[in-house]
Amino acid sequence: MDIVKLLHLPVNASSHGHEIDMMMFIIHLFMLVLFVGWGIFFIITLFRFNKWANPKANYKGVTNHVSSYIEIGVVVFEVILLVAFSIPFWAKQVSALPERTDAIQVRIVAEQYAWNIHYPGPDGIFGSTAIKFFNKQSNPLGIDPDDPNGKDDFVTINQLNLPIGKPTIVHLSSKDVIHSFFLPEMRVKQDAIPGMSIPTWFTPTKTGNWDIACAQLCGLGHYRMKGYLNIMSQAEFDDWFAGQVPSADGEGGDEYDDFWN
Repeated sequence: MDIVKLLHLPVNASSHGHEIDMMMFIIHLFMLVLFVGWGIFFIITLFRFNKWANPKANYKGVTNHVSSYIEIGVVVFEVILLVAFSIPFWAKQVSALPERTDAIQVRIVAEQYAWNIHYPGPDGIFGSTAIKFFNKQSNPLGIDPDDPNGKDDFVTINQLNLPIGKPTIVHLSSKDVIHSFFLPEMRVKQDAIPGMSIPTWFTPTKTGNWDIACAQLCGLGHYRMKGYLNIMSQAEFDDWFAGQVPSADGEGGDEYDDFWN
């Protein structure tokens, strides 16, 4: 059964997407059963307890406990859904970050109305940041120019490029208000909250170009807070990455300047 087509979902392009799709299918199936079941119960009640079927008040009422058993059954199913599906998935996909040394690490800092994407460079270490180094044009994330770990870092605006098949850990934060980082095809949605760094991760399984959306109303320009996710082959990613790393003369990684200028 193709859950994606059945539920009219976006293409699944991540390793964990099928599990999320299956949970959505189970929940929707259960809600359909509840909707039909309670609808039938409501119709039976209308006919059984109307004034024509019961011209005189019956103060004894219903003596069986069918409705109580149904309610217990609903609670048991919800417990099974939580314990057997939701909690194990949360522990595996949300709480535990991948320990693979080849995992891609990026910082994404949201602002009204753009996604600032910070790559750590070939050394794999993010340079330290501070508000005193912030410059909207040349240093939008306030990377310390004297920190050797940040010499090879670079920042893109609204452009997240990643290789296929490698886990990607995204550290989310925000400059101003609460935003929500949403990648429908990767089955990823996580709030970006000012003052916090929140990790989320996924492993792309398909190449392609998709949108990065903000799923939280963040101001009058919310409609135009749109980025682009490009999943490419490892060779293509390596070529792109090499072209972004700043050279000794400070050139390279100028997508942010192009955006604002």
